[in-house]
Amino acid sequence: MGGDHGPAITLPACRRLLERHADVHLLLVGLPEALKGFVHERATVVPASEVVAMDDPVEVALRRKKDSSMRVAIQQVKDGKAQAVLSAGNTGALMAIARYLLKTLDGIDRPAIAYPMPNALGGATTVLDLGANVDCTEQHLLEFAVMGSALDSVLKNKPQPTVGLLNIGSEAIKGNEAIKKAGELLRSAADAGDLNFIGNVEGNDIFKGTADIVVCDGFVGNVALKASEGLASMIAAFLKQEFSRNIFTKMAAVVAYPVLSAFKKRADYRRYNGAALLGLRGLVFKSHGSADPFAFEQALNRAYDAARNHLLERVQARIAHAAPLLTGASAVPVSAAAPD
Repeated sequence: MGGDHGPAITLPACRRLLERHADVHLLLVGLPEALKGFVHERATVVPASEVVAMDDPVEVALRRKKDSSMRVAIQQVKDGKAQAVLSAGNTGALMAIARYLLKTLDGIDRPAIAYPMPNALGGATTVLDLGANVDCTEQHLLEFAVMGSALDSVLKNKPQPTVGLLNIGSEAIKGNEAIKKAGELLRSAADAGDLNFIGNVEGNDIFKGTADIVVCDGFVGNVALKASEGLASMIAAFLKQEFSRNIFTKMAAVVAYPVLSAFKKRADYRRYNGAALLGLRGLVFKSHGSADPFAFEQALNRAYDAARNHLLERVQARIAHAAPLLTGASAVPVSAAAPD
């Protein structure tokens, strides 16, 4: 029901997913009248009487709209009726409701948003956090690295994906205190065999594919994401303007069409749609609100792959293995006065 276009976009994508995967059963949660036209033997409509609007404050979505499609959908995961949930709706509301209903995993203080960004190697670099946590401690960054490693090991089939810490330089001495301490924790995790940490990386390394996973706080991650989206849109606009300038440039565009088409396909953000909300006791995925049917289908595929490959169990296993480090990172020294 969420997103900029609602069922007009989500339902065609759902039908394509059902056609591609014979083992999928979908629970379509929303207003019954909006979903009544969708009929499939492996799809069930779960009614909800309310919808969380894209501009609804978090407190409204969480406390007042208790029968919203978003909340009912997440409840299906909590009750064990669904293995994963996908929404294109309000990101803040989705995170708040998911955290309230599902709770965080043992050893995880804060969930994080992980999103794949295209790189020069033809794949994608997983970046987290992308906005769920504006202020992060070194412990949170370690948690993100552990969860991101589990995500990539499932979706990219890489047992030991590489992890980089986003910084203003590759040297260990650079960055603020939280980044420096996070680097120490990540190196300790690498020594213990919990992570494949390669050190600090810079912003351009996201697009070079230097590391499979790049860890940062939500403020930096969101700025990096929005800046890259803006740059991609600007380049596309420039190309369109230049090739449309006159009859000669239009003829050049015809000649260059195969190259332009291949470039557009490689840089198409729709292929990477579907952010994972990691650290919860259930699989929750977020689609871009402006997604078209193709983009929403990619997000459905990511949720399907995560459930089929037991992402939640793998995240829990990695957290359990790294528990001594996570516990040690969260421990706060306490001084006690000696008795007189």
